[in-house]
Amino acid sequence: MGQLHKKFTDDQVTDLLARYLENKVKRVYIQEILGIKRRRFCQLIDKYKRDPAGFSIRYVREHQTRAIDDATETNIIKELCLEKKLILNKSG
Repeated sequence: MGQLHKKFTDDQVTDLLARYLENKVKRVYIQEILGIKRRRFCQLIDKYKRDPAGFSIRYVREHQTRAIDDATETNIIKELCLEKKLILNKSG
């Protein structure tokens, strides 16, 4: 199962879902095109029915990934500065 937002545009998926709701295309065919299972298809249909104009498959992160807090970053920079001084101080 792939990531729809990387394979298709919002317009492409919207067009397929609209055709399905107009009974022009069968569900199985759309699932095959999108590479999704029935559960995901039903989720998309529900989301589309709630707000057809604002429907989007774009993925938005809820939390920042690979981030460290400010205190930890400050401590790392401090330690790196100490190591840099030791490397540059060749006399001692």
